[in-house]
Amino acid sequence: MKRILSVCFLATVACAVAFAADQTWTGQISDSMCGASHAKMTGAHPGMTDRDCALACVKGGGQFVFVSDGKVYKIANQDSPLLQMHAGHAGVMLTGDMKGDTITVSKIAMPAKK
Repeated sequence: MKRILSVCFLATVACAVAFAADQTWTGQISDSMCGASHAKMTGAHPGMTDRDCALACVKGGGQFVFVSDGKVYKIANQDSPLLQMHAGHAGVMLTGDMKGDTITVSKIAMPAKK
């Protein structure tokens, strides 16, 4: 009986730790070439949006990054379709697990419209 209770307790603690690992931040999905600002590229190419720039830079060899409060974070799971879907979008709510300066993305949501 003690063994069963111990196993149940450890399983509960493990689940709590796993769920506590995910955090949510607000920011922009960008690319490693431009980082926090697409101004140089969008200024040189009239009509180019931040989204167009991020997608072009990733296609050109850059990687998706997440920018929050001026800090640029690497993204571990570059193959997530959520990154392509939200490239260049500002104000997104990104949920994931951060280790060092790298986030493994689990969810990206656009803010609710006012």
